[in-house]
Amino acid sequence: MPTMCGRFSLIVDASVLADVFDMDPPRDLKPRFNITPTQTVPVARAAESGPRQWMEARWGLIPHWAKDAKIGARMINARGETAATKPSFRSPLKSRRCLVPADGFYEWVKTADAKVPHYIHFADGRPFAFAGLWERWRELDTFTILTTRPNELVAPLHDRMPVILAPDNFAEWIEPVELPQDRLEILLSPFPAEEMEAYRVSTHVNKPANDDPECVVREG
Repeated sequence: MPTMCGRFSLIVDASVLADVFDMDPPRDLKPRFNITPTQTVPVARAAESGPRQWMEARWGLIPHWAKDAKIGARMINARGETAATKPSFRSPLKSRRCLVPADGFYEWVKTADAKVPHYIHFADGRPFAFAGLWERWRELDTFTILTTRPNELVAPLHDRMPVILAPDNFAEWIEPVELPQDRLEILLSPFPAEEMEAYRVSTHVNKPANDDPECVVREG
């Protein structure tokens, strides 16, 4: 099953997404219930001039120096604690940070005979932003999602969780300037669990080809 964070959703209406991100919604936005690595999704980054902008990027960062795009499949996540020291991530962390819109993500819990999927989201259903890094490889834009230690909600499910940014930090995160280490540590800390919930879903989500409402239906 996918590693953390290996699947997420973006189901929310475009108008709600535009309000939370304070920008026009991405073009042709469609509900996505099961976004998987190597798929292309909209991410927000700083524009060369003017406000932030959307770009279509493939999930799985390909370093600009890579000889083969296949490396991206192994670069879907970057540990927040060590990204600054990793050759693949240290340059993007300095000046190519992005916001990855989502409204939920999945984690699998290992039992005696199965891996049981769970869906984690905000209880009110609002969208949010994962802290991401982007890179351009040849003509292809790619991204990775930063992870951190889990909060109290996610800890029983996995020992890592994606970094979720508060809207007040969106502008700071995507500004293309290097952030001091002490500030990075604050931004990359676990999002408080109080506003979030997690519940079991069916193994329907296990298959990447399944991208429909059944993926998020509560079980049990």
